[in-house]
Amino acid sequence: MRHFITRVLALVTLLSASFTQVYATTNTQQDTTVLMVVSGYGQSQGEEQPGYEFDEFAKAYLVFKAHNLAVDVASPHGGAVEADQYDPNKAFNAQVLADSAIMTKLNNTLAISSLDANDYDAVFVVGGKGAMFDLPKDTALQQIIADVYEQQGVIAAVCHGPAALVDVELSNGEYLVAGKRINGFTNDEEQLFGKKWLPHFEFLLEDKLTERGGVFQSSDIMLEHVAVDDRLVTGQNPSSTVGVATAMLEAMGIAVQPVERFSDDLTLAQVAEFLSGDEKALEQLSTDPERYHLALAGMYGFYYLKQAEDEKQQQQALALMLVAQEAINNPNLDIQIAKTQQLLGDTIASQKTAEKILAQHPDFEPAQQLLASLKQ
Repeated sequence: MRHFITRVLALVTLLSASFTQVYATTNTQQDTTVLMVVSGYGQSQGEEQPGYEFDEFAKAYLVFKAHNLAVDVASPHGGAVEADQYDPNKAFNAQVLADSAIMTKLNNTLAISSLDANDYDAVFVVGGKGAMFDLPKDTALQQIIADVYEQQGVIAAVCHGPAALVDVELSNGEYLVAGKRINGFTNDEEQLFGKKWLPHFEFLLEDKLTERGGVFQSSDIMLEHVAVDDRLVTGQNPSSTVGVATAMLEAMGIAVQPVERFSDDLTLAQVAEFLSGDEKALEQLSTDPERYHLALAGMYGFYYLKQAEDEKQQQQALALMLVAQEAINNPNLDIQIAKTQQLLGDTIASQKTAEKILAQHPDFEPAQQLLASLKQ
């Protein structure tokens, strides 16, 4: 009995120590506060104006929540802010929309001019086209970013979020980004996906960051790329959001726990593997439709073709479109497949694709025209 009691007491002591350690870790992280910054430019009533990207906000916030960090949300003028159009049914968005605490903060953002840099251990700037309009001009935001950075905090931004960094100067008079590895939404991505607002931008993000002395780096369009330079972390596009958030935690000295990766990011990661030469990645996309978003892979191929520089890239674009052809089932994608097959010299496959389109859509003129040209 005495030995049993001794073992029980030892176990209690061990558990007590473990709980104390967990509690201390939890407390430490609860005392760590991240400032999430969103554009307040968005407006859909009256004159339409672009806003912040809810997908990026949601994915980053879920990483911070999983690590038990305190989060504040701010915008240039405070109050309610408007997101660009998004799908509320996506798993990550639905989780955040159901989180009343963070939605209250998002619907009542803090005014950046009212903030004290001493209250924050890191700043995370969310992207969205609106960030190109109001964030670069916000001198209060520039000061917060500079102050947090110079008090050994971490600065992170994703997609168009790095627009907030272009005019941030440190106390030595140098730009924050000067000489540092950095990225953001690229010129190629703007040309493909930003045509609506591109004429209204005062600058292209890639050009301005380079002009400020940043060492700009990037990956293929819309694929994840995270640039880390000590306590500055930036991401290229929406698919980089989780990577930026976790890299920010690492830069803060926080042990990163496994976080959920959602189907869109997983799909684009497989696309990246395929483009790098892994043929099995394409096969995996088609054999696990519950894990991956086939239609997204197909649309990626559609846009990848627009900037393909050689035959190999054209073939890769075609393969991506073909793997999702049945899932998308759209004549506009099918005709692009047929034209690409023709471009690559496979006229037989091109003719079959055009005939298949016309079997389902007899009046589809692009297919009629292509078929006529192939029979000449």
